[in-house]
Amino acid sequence: MGKITHVIKRSGAQVPFNPDRIANAIYRAAVAVGGRDKERSQRLAEKVVTYLEEHYGEGTAPQIEEIQDAVEKILIENGHASVAKAYILYREERAQKRQEKARRASIPSENVPWAKIWGVLDWASSRGLDSISALNRRIEQNEFPHIVHESEAAYEADLDMAAEMALGKIEKLRMIFISGPSSSGKTTTTIKLGERLQKHGLKLIALNVDNYFFDLEMHPKDEFGDYDFETPQALDLELINQHYSELIEGHEVKIPFYDFKTGSRKLDQTPMKLASDEILLIDSLHGLYPPMTAGIDPDRMFKLYLEPLLQMRGPDDDYIRWTDLRLMRRMLRDAKYRAYNPQQTLEHWHYVRASELRNIIPYINTTDYIVNTGMPYELPIYRPMLLEYFEKWNTEYVDDPLHEDAYDRASRVYRILKAVHAVEDDSSIPASSVLREFIGGSCYEY
Repeated sequence: MGKITHVIKRSGAQVPFNPDRIANAIYRAAVAVGGRDKERSQRLAEKVVTYLEEHYGEGTAPQIEEIQDAVEKILIENGHASVAKAYILYREERAQKRQEKARRASIPSENVPWAKIWGVLDWASSRGLDSISALNRRIEQNEFPHIVHESEAAYEADLDMAAEMALGKIEKLRMIFISGPSSSGKTTTTIKLGERLQKHGLKLIALNVDNYFFDLEMHPKDEFGDYDFETPQALDLELINQHYSELIEGHEVKIPFYDFKTGSRKLDQTPMKLASDEILLIDSLHGLYPPMTAGIDPDRMFKLYLEPLLQMRGPDDDYIRWTDLRLMRRMLRDAKYRAYNPQQTLEHWHYVRASELRNIIPYINTTDYIVNTGMPYELPIYRPMLLEYFEKWNTEYVDDPLHEDAYDRASRVYRILKAVHAVEDDSSIPASSVLREFIGGSCYEY
């Protein structure tokens, strides 16, 4: 064991020193400037550790800021100025976000789709679905099936409008993107939008962007051993952009294949070419991320953004966070289809959210249309499925400095689920509902 065993976080808490975090931070900075040499990142991290051990006595716990200073120093001294710049910029970005966090409630964000939200809030208020207490009253009056019907009808009407807007660009349209953060309902919405457009004679060809992942060994890990698939840099953006451009010009490309079992990609696997009457349909987490479509005429694209824009106040009178809804959705989906237990999903969510805030949320207002996938009846369905987990985590993560984020989310969601009336009978939820993507029982194949 090295001389340094602990570090001091900004909160003052001491946590175990993990050198892998330094290697990962260096590698992530390298990826941001086009580098993917993990071994070099590891060697540089070892130099950082050596430097720290030379400057801090045994049993001393350096501050996080001091470790970051050391990383910058070693990168510059070893001729990696561009990586150091990326690291410094990321560090400065995080610092600014921490400073702004306390003011966030009073400063409106330019990334928030206010007009859409006001419409959703007005809809919810007029139906007695703008608070958990109001929702509970309707459930007590045996109105749950009617709530389901109202919610589904609103979602379908949103999709009708999206289809109408896409058809309005039909003369030049060659690409349709279905974008949105994790568990926003992209897969089901892509299918439903496709059905609507096909009724108007459009021929849609799906392209799976997951096949453009770099090999797993080229991905950084966090201190919990999670691979970061959430960042757009996990994808070969240059190849994606090249293939998009060639396809919409009518040229043939060969799509790679990514094997999730082995974590490896094979290039030039599947020939693909768009006919003059065919449109590329893309379900992508990062469909709004500018480098993915750099240089492509906006008139040739239609971009749809999804988010569960639920406007419902919880037991503390604060509005329920959309990210918490999506967290619960992903827990259920991961457990059902991906052999992840809910705790793994919770502990990984910090990566999901960090990537959203950096690579998805800033581009919301560049979309052509926003579809609200939030259903006011979600919470009563989730309570019997997830309450026990959140109750346990609300206790388990208390005063755990390594899982502060998990505790904050778990305690917040626990209060919400505890306040809502449970509904165990989901028979009133249509098989075509976007929620079936997460709770099972869908008529679609995913």
